[in-house]
Amino acid sequence: MTDGTRRLEVRQADLGDIPAVRRLSAKVYGEAEIYGTAQLKGQLQNFPQGQLVAVLDGEVIGYCATFRVSERVAFQRHTWSEITGGGYHSRHVPAGDWLYGAEVFVDPDRRGSRIGQRLYAARKALCIRLGCKGIVFAGRLPTLYRRLKTFGSPEAYVAAIAEGRARDPVLSFQLRNGFEVKGILPNYLPSDRESLGYAVHLVWYNPRWLAEAAGRDTYSSSIVKDHVRIAVVQYQQRRVRTFEEFGHNVEYFVDVVADYNADFVLFPELFTLQLLSIENAPIPAAEAIARLDSYTEPLKELLSRLAVEYNINIIGGSHPTRVASGAIHNIAYVCLRDGSIHEQPKIHPTPNERYWWNIDGAETCETIMTDCGPIGVLICYDAEFPELARHLTDQGARLLFVPFCTDERQSYLRVRYCCQARAVENQLYVALAGNCGNLPGVDNMDIQYAQSCIVTPCDFPFARDGVAADTTPNAEMVAFADVRLADIEQARASGTVQNLNDRRFDLYRVDWTQRR
Repeated sequence: MTDGTRRLEVRQADLGDIPAVRRLSAKVYGEAEIYGTAQLKGQLQNFPQGQLVAVLDGEVIGYCATFRVSERVAFQRHTWSEITGGGYHSRHVPAGDWLYGAEVFVDPDRRGSRIGQRLYAARKALCIRLGCKGIVFAGRLPTLYRRLKTFGSPEAYVAAIAEGRARDPVLSFQLRNGFEVKGILPNYLPSDRESLGYAVHLVWYNPRWLAEAAGRDTYSSSIVKDHVRIAVVQYQQRRVRTFEEFGHNVEYFVDVVADYNADFVLFPELFTLQLLSIENAPIPAAEAIARLDSYTEPLKELLSRLAVEYNINIIGGSHPTRVASGAIHNIAYVCLRDGSIHEQPKIHPTPNERYWWNIDGAETCETIMTDCGPIGVLICYDAEFPELARHLTDQGARLLFVPFCTDERQSYLRVRYCCQARAVENQLYVALAGNCGNLPGVDNMDIQYAQSCIVTPCDFPFARDGVAADTTPNAEMVAFADVRLADIEQARASGTVQNLNDRRFDLYRVDWTQRR
């Protein structure tokens, strides 16, 4: 793994962060509204786990403050000063059933980078980890002062937002993040003139607690995140004139899928061969690889920047790269939303790759840990070798990403059918993304055939045909699927068939030879 150009993390705050949080508070609210050092010390010392900071390249750019309360206190009418103990969180109850969200603020210069979304996700993860029933808080209504006459009352205005007839920059965001309106709190924060002192009483229910209350099986403790949204981009090959134009095309799709709150986006194998169209003339294979390799660092910087800014994990298709030994590898660069960059090279180059591009096979096949658990990546032809998927499954993978590049339907179906088999035999989800369109001036990229998709095991919890989502063949488009990792756990433990449990280790196994 190599460091990306940017590093972003959400972590527990400590006393050393107080000066930075105070500066950020002053920047957000103005000097008159700044949190005092004593208040921030109280928050950190009353409930250390509940105070979070978002840090970008060592700079605090977001703060999230939380404490625990009883159910009675959580749902009774209250003001900000009453519930927070004057901002000190002195009403924290260590065994409280509910988390109370006292504060979230983000550097105004970083808005649009989904920092607030990350802080809310971290708060939800804390709630689940602590076993609380859910999160309660009071949300601002910063447009109420302008629109009260139009709607007549705060209740009517909130109802219009909840029904989609009006939008509010804060409440609309809360509703998109799964919160429900419980009521209106008058005089919650009298100094909030934009909200006329009002706040919306909001609640988010912990899905694990809901499952337990309904008598259902709870999620496995090994699951980092249960619901995962996957996007696959069926990318059209077309001429570009500059790397910046290529980057603009890639960012367009990242922006689109991030707007749908996708956790992962998958691009196709060799989609960067589009960069060879910049000269708009045939290029000898040896020279073409040298030119492509010159884009390796800009590509990594592009994908890492987009992953951080759009809060999404990017599986960047694949890109031919000359490695330290001098060999050429076909490498998938996986850029996570914390800014880290990981690599998974192709193990089995096809005869065409060996002939046209002198690509050699690599020797490492390992899972990559993400905020949604460990994932595996197999580039196209590698998915046709069952040993590799089994090796990744043995390392804990429940999600497998397969960027592919195929020229006609038979080639595509080989990959598609093998990926469906990998999903069944390993009881995991497999996402595929391929190219469409053509590059007439680029050798071995003349024509493309793809029908990108997300496939599943074939059992009761999953899609009827084992296909969670797919695309129209040979049309540039995006497909989404929501998958539940708990369904994988359930299938592996008690499915109609249990491929992993029923393996005959007394007869066979997959051993990986480590070369030195």
